Amino acid sequence: MSKQTILRKTSTLLAVLLFVSLLVPVMASAAVYFTGSFQSNGTVSGQVYFDDEGDLVGQAVYALNKGDVQLAVYGNDGTFIDVITVTYASYKDGKSYYQLPAGLVLSSVYDSVYFKYDDGNIFSVSNVVYRDKPNPPGGCIYCGGGWSPTPNDGNTIDAVNGTVDTYILKTALEKYTEVTIKVTGDTVSIPASALVDAKAGSILHIVTDHGSYSLPLDALDLDALAQATGSDVDDLKIVVEIKKLTGSEADAVADAIEAIGGKALADAVDFSITAVGKDGKEAAIDTFDRYVKRNIPLNEKPSKTATAVLYNPDTNALSFVPGLVSDTEAVFWRTGNSVYTVIERSKTFDDIDAHWAQSYIEQLASKLIIDGVTDTAFQPDRNITRAEFAALVVRSLGLTSVTGSTYFDDVDSSDWFDGVVGAAAKAGIVDGYEDGTFRPNAQITREELAAMVVRAYEYAGGEVSLSSSEVKQVLSKWSDADRIVWGHEEVAKAVAAGLMDGMTTTTLETYGQATRAQTAAMLKRYLSEVNFID
Repeated sequence: MSKQTILRKTSTLLAVLLFVSLLVPVMASAAVYFTGSFQSNGTVSGQVYFDDEGDLVGQAVYALNKGDVQLAVYGNDGTFIDVITVTYASYKDGKSYYQLPAGLVLSSVYDSVYFKYDDGNIFSVSNVVYRDKPNPPGGCIYCGGGWSPTPNDGNTIDAVNGTVDTYILKTALEKYTEVTIKVTGDTVSIPASALVDAKAGSILHIVTDHGSYSLPLDALDLDALAQATGSDVDDLKIVVEIKKLTGSEADAVADAIEAIGGKALADAVDFSITAVGKDGKEAAIDTFDRYVKRNIPLNEKPSKTATAVLYNPDTNALSFVPGLVSDTEAVFWRTGNSVYTVIERSKTFDDIDAHWAQSYIEQLASKLIIDGVTDTAFQPDRNITRAEFAALVVRSLGLTSVTGSTYFDDVDSSDWFDGVVGAAAKAGIVDGYEDGTFRPNAQITREELAAMVVRAYEYAGGEVSLSSSEVKQVLSKWSDADRIVWGHEEVAKAVAAGLMDGMTTTTLETYGQATRAQTAAMLKRYLSEVNFID
């Protein structure tokens, strides 16, 4: 071969490589395929090949690496396994074949693997290799700038064997703020490393046959979870389980429903999230700093009294969960994880017949938000204490009790209202007096009631904003507005939002003591406004 011919071929190769380097920002990877087997004992044998004829980057890989090529091996959940060296074997039909090392054995923990080539400028990822199963159609997982198999609608991913591929999820989150993961079974393991760079406000919708979970990613403190599990974020997994209860666990829920005269409309489902570190150390994620949405499918069409409920296995008790019930499912919101189901129940009292608040009382009692003084008496016109209302508002928001707190000097850990007053104070629903007391047994005034209901309304996402002049304008319609002591803005907001009525057409009587009926009415109004009940 003449010197001129060598120079001409070298120039052609350099031109190809230069052209490829210009394409790299646009087309990030080449197609690389695996052909061979992944046996039940962990042995992987066969070859990988680059499509030199159909891909310029593949040509560059061949030109630069006609000898040995290093590939990284990953489990299908994105866990790095090892680096292997593959040796050039042959060129056939426009493809460069590289031989895997003989006797390559991988840990039996992996049901599937893939190979990744990366020289710092270009990379390619092979098709998924399934243990003792034919490889699915679709070629490489990432080639020519797109994922294959691709998400169904661009933002929908199928979990494989209870795991989510790191690169597929990461790429989906780069494009979308809402990504759906379809899960076969009860559990899915999500690589935390795929969540790190997700856009603000991103949500993962984890969908199973028994229910779904809409998880806001910025509610997860990945660094803190990694520290709690003695791991790095790159090795951290977020395990979401949506499990239908069976056997004695399901029987216990059924007994609790029967005990209150209710009827089950859905299966009892346990929602849980756990962070799992590299060495298997776990940290439960039981609570969030916001409401998190969940769904449960119904087994039969509901009535108007249907509601989502939480089951507490420690007390065998059911409690209200904020949510809406359609003909096919319940959508509900809560700040914590637990066992949930959907029930319907009809409850009334002997002493509310023809009372102006009858419909409010019956609806809230049927949904486990308010109780009677006895099983048959509600006493609608009786006054209510500050502690009693704190319990009702905490129940209406589906909050968890906060015990052992030191919010107020006159609330002791032995008091029945300790947990609910603590929860209400933590949520910013209740305030104490200047002397540091809460005065739990004092009867609540309509001014205090208005303030607490408005705060609950805003805590639940309701919005009502009034300027100083608008507050004055709203209150100017009431002849006794000058008797409001401190809650001018709160009372004006309650009136403007339709949460509070006057006692007459001209008076608010904020100085008067609130009744149980008035409490029920205001609770019902705010819950409806924020779509926490139907």
